[in-house]
Amino acid sequence: MYWIIFIGIMLVSWIVQFRFKSKFKKYSEMPLSSGLSGAEIAQKMLNENGINDVQIISVEGQLTDHYNPGNRTVNLSPEVYHGRSVAAAAVAAHECGHAVQHATAYNWLQFRSAMVPLVSVASRLTSWVLLIGVMMMAFSGNYIVLAVGVGALFLTTLFSFITLPVEFDASARALAWLDRSGVTHNTAEHDGAKDALKWAAMTYVVAALSALVTLLYYASILFGRRD
Repeated sequence: MYWIIFIGIMLVSWIVQFRFKSKFKKYSEMPLSSGLSGAEIAQKMLNENGINDVQIISVEGQLTDHYNPGNRTVNLSPEVYHGRSVAAAAVAAHECGHAVQHATAYNWLQFRSAMVPLVSVASRLTSWVLLIGVMMMAFSGNYIVLAVGVGALFLTTLFSFITLPVEFDASARALAWLDRSGVTHNTAEHDGAKDALKWAAMTYVVAALSALVTLLYYASILFGRRD
């Protein structure tokens, strides 16, 4: 049963990733009529929201864009930082949406940030703890290690679901600002930015569902064997 769900989730994940990358490529080739680069858009959005202590930097890689609340930086991939396309505008504004969340003490972002240290440790150890836990339960009946692994997996799964409102809210802020500021001048640009961000958000939804299915699988082993 669970293996069928796992395979289904993997297939959906592949489809979503493929669609997201194809959408990003499509809108990366759609010039922005305002002519602004991603870096310029990010700076404009920060300025208009009264944020003066966040630095915009270029980071290597593709689709490596993120906001770091620790050192207060908006990190944009070269394609977004230098790009003057609808995709670059959407991604730059989205990452600045996180900076606005931080500046306004958005509850879900604060909760997510507080969980990062614990989840970082849990995510590194979970796979090994679960493997050892399953083996110990199978050979000796000791379920303590597996219970610890399931607990750690619960934390990473919770983190995945807490990420969803953070990402959706950042996209909503980005789209509203792009229209309000006039960066997206027409319906085609607005719809393109919205479509790109929608598929980006879908990758987080699939990741959360995948984490949930994995959690339920190991929880069923733990509680099934203890009955």
